[in-house]
Amino acid sequence: RTRIEEAGMPEEVKKAALEEVKKLDTAGREGTEQNMIRNYLDFILELPWQPETAADIDLEQARKILEEGHYGLDKVKERIIQHLAVMKLKNEDKGSALLLVGPPGTGKTSLGKSIAEALGRKYIRMSLGGIRDESEIRGHRRTYVGAMPGRILQSIRRAGAMEPVLVLDEIDKLMPGGFSGDPASALLEVLDPEQNDTFTDHYLDHPYDLSRVFFIATANSLDGIPAPLLDRM
Repeated sequence: RTRIEEAGMPEEVKKAALEEVKKLDTAGREGTEQNMIRNYLDFILELPWQPETAADIDLEQARKILEEGHYGLDKVKERIIQHLAVMKLKNEDKGSALLLVGPPGTGKTSLGKSIAEALGRKYIRMSLGGIRDESEIRGHRRTYVGAMPGRILQSIRRAGAMEPVLVLDEIDKLMPGGFSGDPASALLEVLDPEQNDTFTDHYLDHPYDLSRVFFIATANSLDGIPAPLLDRM
């Protein structure tokens, strides 16, 4: 209870977490219910709920880091610097999504690493190639046995910060969903800065603020990306 009170989570989530603690009190020691509740509470407490104060973006330093890590790619680096300059001018934490398109091995993923270094943020990479299940993005409802949170929130938990640079690798290789939902459609909410401040993962079942995350997607070609998703980037 003390940990929940001190985590700085929104009132609604805090209330729900304390309800779960109450259930934990009444559940018997032997029971699957107890494990489920405990796992859920552990997950909630490991998620970062308080944003860190963003350091001021140093464009010269960013340019230097990009130059050191990558030879050539002048247009790309210039575009990234422009993007960072706009973020600096707007002076707000609202994240955004950049899409880097090019053949394999041209340094798309490592550019993401350099951007994280330039911004002084945590870097985390998530591969989307071959994912065909919407619950990989959004998680499973807790009523299922072995339910897990989606990869987005798992990545945030691993980063331990609300404003990491999150690289979505191979976004053009998402498989069109069959009966298990469409992962590309689930990403629409994740990448829209107007919607993603209340992103709801099925497992967490409460809104989580993704608006401070800096998303960088990589793709080999634009053909495999659905048009609405392309518009978000």
